[in-house]
Amino acid sequence: MGRVHTYFKNAVILTVTGLALRAAGMFFRVYIAGRIGAEGMGLYQLIFTIYSLCITFATSGVSVAATRLAAEELTQPDMGRAKGVMRRVMQLAFAFGSVAAVVQFVFAYPAARYWLGDARAAISLQILAPCLPFMALAAATRGYFFARRQVGPNTRSQIYEQILRIGFVMWIVPKVLDWGVEYTCAAVLLGDTISEIVSALFMLHYYKRDTKKLFASVTATVPQNTTARLFKIVAPVEGGRCLDSALHTVENTLVPACLLTFLGSREESLAQFGALKGMAMPILLFPFSFLNPLATLLLPEVTEAHILGRQKSLEKLVGRIMLFTNTFSVLAGGLIAIYAYPLGRLIYHDESIGFYLAVLAPVLPGMYLDAMGDAVLKGLGEEVATFRYSIWDSTLRIVLVLLLMPRMGMKGFLFVMLCSNVISAFLNIFRIEKVANIKTQWYRWIIQPMLLFGVAAVLGEGTLRMLHITGDWQRLLLGGTISTLLYCLFMLRCGLGDALQSMLHHKRKDAEQNTVVH
Repeated sequence: MGRVHTYFKNAVILTVTGLALRAAGMFFRVYIAGRIGAEGMGLYQLIFTIYSLCITFATSGVSVAATRLAAEELTQPDMGRAKGVMRRVMQLAFAFGSVAAVVQFVFAYPAARYWLGDARAAISLQILAPCLPFMALAAATRGYFFARRQVGPNTRSQIYEQILRIGFVMWIVPKVLDWGVEYTCAAVLLGDTISEIVSALFMLHYYKRDTKKLFASVTATVPQNTTARLFKIVAPVEGGRCLDSALHTVENTLVPACLLTFLGSREESLAQFGALKGMAMPILLFPFSFLNPLATLLLPEVTEAHILGRQKSLEKLVGRIMLFTNTFSVLAGGLIAIYAYPLGRLIYHDESIGFYLAVLAPVLPGMYLDAMGDAVLKGLGEEVATFRYSIWDSTLRIVLVLLLMPRMGMKGFLFVMLCSNVISAFLNIFRIEKVANIKTQWYRWIIQPMLLFGVAAVLGEGTLRMLHITGDWQRLLLGGTISTLLYCLFMLRCGLGDALQSMLHHKRKDAEQNTVVH
């Protein structure tokens, strides 16, 4: 029973931590939006298109390299090799981060003026540049702790980072509001820079403390093939992720540019872009925090079952992941769709946010299945396929943005998002079918949850009408609670309960076998 208890304890910890951080992030977004408005949020999102590309270059390859090389070397009897390899990884991380910082700082104005089409972004890009070397070092240490199976340092550093970011921004923003959107955004992103640097310093502190205990007085020795091994990992990861990030950057810069063509107003195009990307999308993605523990705890078992050729176990695991993912995503998407306008009014005091939520919420199961399917494929060793699908998806989105948005405006982009998420979800499902040799249970995993939520929603809304409840808060709390309880009851009676019971039995059996072996 020890492993069962640990399994669910970890699930609770991951869920609570993820929800707390995501909730804090939502609070932060709402606060910023209330101070800088939709146009400011659009500028904020534009700045992050360039910044995210530089972050990808600085961190993605070194994080993966640290995890793989540390995992390999820590199993060797000579601990000096692990110490030497990690030292080399940290040097590479600092180099990548420094290059990214210099490029972002030097080319901040040209990138803002000619790429983003808004010179006001330049000062913010320069403010963000100094934190990139620290982020790269932190990424390398996170990779190391992942190899060590220690989640504490990363969790604590993220909590400290979020507290410092929110506190600093709430202190400084009221002082600079009269300076205009450009400098208010810069002040907000100064908080990002400071919090990222402090978070990285915490990670480096935890790393130094752990390696001091682990390696003690061991002399670092760098194996002769370390550089070749390092770049064999870094090169494809950097190339693939940077290409993917560059395509997303192109899309995010094209959207406000095409909106400008349709609307004829720079301020209005930024406002609509910021309302969708910076205000509506965080609400749509917030419920995914509940699914993170599922990915963290079940996907390693998918990899193990696939490698060992346990076909029946693989079918059950993938089936549970798909069932749980769609059960929850249908609930989340359905509730957001029904209460889209109350959510927009209550959170942002803006009806237009409700429109975006109402349009995109029905496709939320596609978004979540796409994300979870991508994770399952990586667990099956299908990184190349996921990368290929990502490139296809980004290319399709860019083409459709160029074709539709100058003629249809934001409605065209909403159509692009709907098509993209549905197509990506189906591509991942079909690939999982082929690689894992399993059959998709369309009715049980997808159709049945939708039908049952429809019944629950009708009963929930009917109850509100009988009680003559019209207030936003009252409708959201009472109607959401009734619909959720009924939906969960229906799903438990129609297969979800059996799946949960089977998973508990599986974990209990594993724990008993582990006890016998020891």
